[in-house]
Amino acid sequence: MILAVCIDDRNGMLFNGRRQSQDRVLREDLVREAGGGPLWMNAYSARQFDPPPEGLRTAEDFLEQAGPGEVCFLETEDPAAWADRAEGLIVYRWNRKYPAGLYCTIGLSAWKLERREEFAGSSHEKITKEVYKR
Repeated sequence: MILAVCIDDRNGMLFNGRRQSQDRVLREDLVREAGGGPLWMNAYSARQFDPPPEGLRTAEDFLEQAGPGEVCFLETEDPAAWADRAEGLIVYRWNRKYPAGLYCTIGLSAWKLERREEFAGSSHEKITKEVYKR
């Protein structure tokens, strides 16, 4: 599976049970990264995708259901617990500091950065995307 997360400058993901931010252009990019294959997430995350894109799979245990090469979008739990099963990682950086209660603690030293790009989002003038492989 390929884990996808959005983090701030301090690796924060969630504050007080709510996502720190959301961005329409980032969601479109995430759907492209899934390449028409399954894009897994929980119901909380799926509410952002209206209408749902083709390939969207929603389940509370989506990390257990996802297969090789399938993208899993995590907002409500630290991806570090699933890093051993993952063959890829997509990190979207907000390039801002937000309050956070949940942090991404996945270590990147075991990963190889394949590409980095920046794009303007609908709510952020710069979002940095990093794609890693094992």
